[in-house]
Amino acid sequence: MAAENAGIAYDNSLTIFLQNIDELITFECGRNDTVACDTALLDLLGMKTATKPKWQATGQTNLTLSGNGKGARRKRTRDRAAKKQALIQAALELFASKGFDVTTTREIAASAGCAEGLIHRYFKGKPGLLAALIESRVSKEALNPHHPSRPARNLEDEFLQLVDQEVERIWQSRDFLRVVIPRAIVDRSVGNAVNKAVISVRAKEISDRLNHCDSCATLPEGTTEALTEAVGMLGLVFGFVRPVLLGHDRLHAKRMAATMAKVLVGSAAVSLVA
Repeated sequence: MAAENAGIAYDNSLTIFLQNIDELITFECGRNDTVACDTALLDLLGMKTATKPKWQATGQTNLTLSGNGKGARRKRTRDRAAKKQALIQAALELFASKGFDVTTTREIAASAGCAEGLIHRYFKGKPGLLAALIESRVSKEALNPHHPSRPARNLEDEFLQLVDQEVERIWQSRDFLRVVIPRAIVDRSVGNAVNKAVISVRAKEISDRLNHCDSCATLPEGTTEALTEAVGMLGLVFGFVRPVLLGHDRLHAKRMAATMAKVLVGSAAVSLVA
């Protein structure tokens, strides 16, 4: 602050966004003629601050790096990852409840407790945030296998088990599907990304499980593929369309999925006997 302003009693503040550390620091100019900033925040970043009377200083708060620079950098890396994840989670919730087009970056930032500028810095805006959301979902599914249970002893039991698990998985993914399905209708690239990274991978997992059953080897050609598609279809209809879009009772939807699964796998069994 200029020296000629010394001695004037007023309250004012200046907020500076430091892009290299992704933080907001507020410098307060108080009535006691001092310039101060958020020391707790600076300590978190591994920095120190000093305050001086306005008429005795150049008007700038002196900031010096502490000796714990490496530790501060590691913490900033962790903070960066946490902020990115908070923004992705906030975007998922808001896109699912309000829609992609209506949701603003300001709303996302406020929900995540982050500066709005970080959305543009990390993701280049809403489209990039949506892409990161899909990527995050793919990574999460890759780290968490969907079928931790043991394979069943026969084809019928295995098929019923897979359908039950798929209905539950789709239900748990309902917010994600609320976001990507409408976007896939208007943006083919979103549909292609979901198909390649999620649907195709899931289909292979289901097919591999079914093929572990000895009886699959003697099924008519194309039957295992049809059963694989049926698992995905039943999961989507009774785990998302019925309970989420149509508001049907979820437990009733699960029971109906199990009933239809028995009918389908029973037809396959008849083909096997024939």
